[in-house]
Amino acid sequence: MPRAVRYDRYGAVDVLYVADVARPAPAADEVVVEVVAAGLNPGEIGVREGLAHAIWPATFPSGQGSDLAGEVVAVGSAVSTPTIGAQVIGFTNRRAAQADYVAVPADQVTPKPAAVGWDVAGSLFVAGTTAYAAVRAVGAEPGETVALSAAAGGVGSLAVQLLRRQGVRVLAVAGEANHEWLASLGAMPIGYGEGIEGVEEQLRAAAPEGVDAFIDTYGSGHVELAMRLGVAPVRINTIIDFPAAKKFGTKSDGNMAAARADVLAELAALVAEGAISVAVSATYPVEQVREAYAELARPHSRGKIVLRMR
Repeated sequence: MPRAVRYDRYGAVDVLYVADVARPAPAADEVVVEVVAAGLNPGEIGVREGLAHAIWPATFPSGQGSDLAGEVVAVGSAVSTPTIGAQVIGFTNRRAAQADYVAVPADQVTPKPAAVGWDVAGSLFVAGTTAYAAVRAVGAEPGETVALSAAAGGVGSLAVQLLRRQGVRVLAVAGEANHEWLASLGAMPIGYGEGIEGVEEQLRAAAPEGVDAFIDTYGSGHVELAMRLGVAPVRINTIIDFPAAKKFGTKSDGNMAAARADVLAELAALVAEGAISVAVSATYPVEQVREAYAELARPHSRGKIVLRMR
């Protein structure tokens, strides 16, 4: 039978299991995708632990995941494209991507370029569209300096590359183990030093003329740091510290600000051209979903972690 990741109550990774489920049938405007790869995202941890219950309450048994890539195996009566057999990248808003088969609206998938591998394709949506929205939000211009927290993560590393494509100088805050890699992407690595004060000291030394914009993908005081550095609130975007965004009047554009198939297609084309790259740090078979999320929860992870359905 088809398989899907499930959990029946909020909790740590041990609430996750793989269940036998019925194969979905498409509604008129849907396609059914046989999933090859499904990316993991940090926000899914908070949802599963119940920390986001006030915003995104779970209905049990709950599935997991938004990112997916696979092959279309059925189409609804109102769907003309894609057709059966098409290889696609897509997303679901139903917490259902980590499954053998997923029914999604046809306008939530886009063709997978042949040059984009399955693991990259299956982990592009959330990180890619979040990075896209965050970069757009701060409105960086060529020659400006932008600081970025958690720069080696899935969102951060893509934001680094999108900013560099715009001719922006990027100060990439990350653990030392990722400095050489970030430098290869064209960024200037900044270490964590002695807490947030150490980061501030290093940023001031690296940019004595000032920081023009700040993208926060980590939280833990980085919005306040951006304010101390004199960055205008309209040039600060956080994808995680919503209380700080409200307090200081900064932006908080994330995945939902760019969650469209046309944005996903644009990002996939950039990957296919070699203009940007997606770092996949590990892949796990779906049966090891607990181990995959345990690795995702470790600090200073690089790039993306992917579940393989086949």
